Amino acid sequence: MCVKVACVGGGPAGLYLSILLKLRNPSHDITVHERDPEGSTYGWGVTYWRGLLDELHAHDPESARAIEANSVRWSEGVAHVRDLTTRQPGDEGHGIGRHRLLAILTARARSLGVHLEFEREVTPDDLPDADLIVAADGVHSALRTRHADHFGTAIGTGRNRYLWLGTSKVFDAFTFAFVETGHGWIWCYGYGFGPASSTCVVECAPETWTGLGLDTANEADGLALLEKLFADVLDGHPLIGRTSADRSVQWLNFRTLTNRTWHRGNLVLIGDAAHTTHYSIGAGTTLALEDAIALAAALHQRPTLAQALARYEQQRSQALLSAQSAAHHSARWYENLPRYIHLPPHQMFALLGQRHSPLLPHVPPRLYYRLDRAAGRLETMRRLKRRLGPKLARTLHARASRP
Repeated sequence: MCVKVACVGGGPAGLYLSILLKLRNPSHDITVHERDPEGSTYGWGVTYWRGLLDELHAHDPESARAIEANSVRWSEGVAHVRDLTTRQPGDEGHGIGRHRLLAILTARARSLGVHLEFEREVTPDDLPDADLIVAADGVHSALRTRHADHFGTAIGTGRNRYLWLGTSKVFDAFTFAFVETGHGWIWCYGYGFGPASSTCVVECAPETWTGLGLDTANEADGLALLEKLFADVLDGHPLIGRTSADRSVQWLNFRTLTNRTWHRGNLVLIGDAAHTTHYSIGAGTTLALEDAIALAAALHQRPTLAQALARYEQQRSQALLSAQSAAHHSARWYENLPRYIHLPPHQMFALLGQRHSPLLPHVPPRLYYRLDRAAGRLETMRRLKRRLGPKLARTLHARASRP
C-alpha cells in the first residue's frame, strides 16, 4: 500500500525514517520539511556505540558504511582529577560530526526519491496533507505542544548548568576532567568526532556557575576562563562556542521530556519530540534512530495506521525504560559529585562507570566499590568455571578410565 508521509523536522530521526520507508516501498510519497537551510545544523559531534552501528548495517548498509567511514572510534576512558590521570578500557564508542551525519542521511534520502523541503516551517495551523504526519521537530516541538494535554507531556529540569562547546583538541579516548575551584567543582566531557575536532561539554553546580561569574560573563571572557580551568586537557587548544544573538553564552539546564502517549490521530512523535535522556549517557542520537527503525517496521507490519502507531508506541516506550533509568541516575551522580570526588582516583573512576546503577546512591561509595569488585571477581570465576569445567571433567574422566 502506498502512503503519503510528511516528516516535520530534518534531523536524524526524520531523515532515517524517510530512508527506511522508501527502502520498504519506493512508491511511498515522502516529504521531509526542515525550517532551516540545508547544511545549517547546530551542534558539534554526536556519540553512538557499536550496537547501533550493527543495527544500521542490518537496515541500510549503504548509509551505515558512510556513517562508519566518517566516524572516529575509541575504546578507552580517561579521567583527570586534580593532578592524577586514570585510564581504563571501555566499550567501543564512535563519534561523528552532527553536520556530517545529516549530510550523509540527506544525500541518501534524496537518492531514494524522498522530497526534501528546506526553509519550510510547518506549524500546527498549516499541516501538510498526508496520511501520516511525523513530528520530528525536537524537544521544543510545536506540533506536540499544541496537543500537550493529549500527549501528557511532562518536563523535568536538572539542577546543574551545562554548556555545549567544540574544540580543535582531538581526544583519543572518551575524556573526563574534574577541576576544583574556590567555588566548587567544574568538569567537562570530551570526545572526538573528526580528524581535527572534538566536542567538549562543560558542567557544574549552579553555585559554582555563579561563583565563577560564568552567569554574567560574555562569550570571550567565559571561554577564556574555561580554557584556563581545563588547560591541562586542552593542551593549548581553544574552546569554540555557539553564541546567541545578544552574544551571551548559552548555558542551559537539561530538560528531561516524557509523554504519556506518542500519537494522536495521524500525528506521531519521534526522537526528541517524544523523549529526551540526559546527555551524560550519550544516547540521544541512538534512541532517535531506533525510533525510526521501530516506526518503519510497525508501519510495514500492521494492517492499519492505528495499529501501527500503537505497536510503535508500545515497543519504544518499553525499550526506553532502561535508558531513561540510566540517564536519571547518571544525571544525579553528577549532581552529587562531592559524594564521590574525594575517593582514590581509581575508585572514583570505577564508580563513574557505575553511575547508572539505582543502588549506588543508597550505598556508601567505598562499600559499593568493594562489593562491585567482589562481584566482578565472582563473575570472572564463574566464566572460568564455565570455560574450563567441561575440559577438566573430560580430563579427569579419561584418567579414571585408564587401566
